[in-house]
Amino acid sequence: PHTTNTETYTHTPTKNTMNAPDVSELFVLQPGVKKVSQERDTKVQNASTFTLQKEDHTMGNLIRMQLLRNPAVRFAGYKIPHPLEHYVVIKVQTTPESNPSQAVSFALRDINEELADIEHQFKEKLAPWKASSRQEVYL
Repeated sequence: PHTTNTETYTHTPTKNTMNAPDVSELFVLQPGVKKVSQERDTKVQNASTFTLQKEDHTMGNLIRMQLLRNPAVRFAGYKIPHPLEHYVVIKVQTTPESNPSQAVSFALRDINEELADIEHQFKEKLAPWKASSRQEVYL
């Protein structure tokens, strides 16, 4: 407690002492909110804007980099409009032979395959260590 000449002040910490949103707001979708939405660009041919709810720079940059590996993608970029708003906006333009939806689908499929391969390699390298270790390893 802090004491002044006339009063005593007691600070009682609350659940959220800072002006920050509740942690669940970072990853829990509200009812009726779609995880991914697409808006076709009416001014640029073969271009769309995708909005990913409850995602951050990790997912935005991962998808952007995977999109840029595709020769049918002319442009891929992302932004987070505001640090307190938890969504990513990804802009994609493709060649006439492709379309943005297809490019994003291919990128997500390729990311899933790469992550599955990384997981397999990790477990493969971990197996000999687990066999020789007396400690429990939970995966």
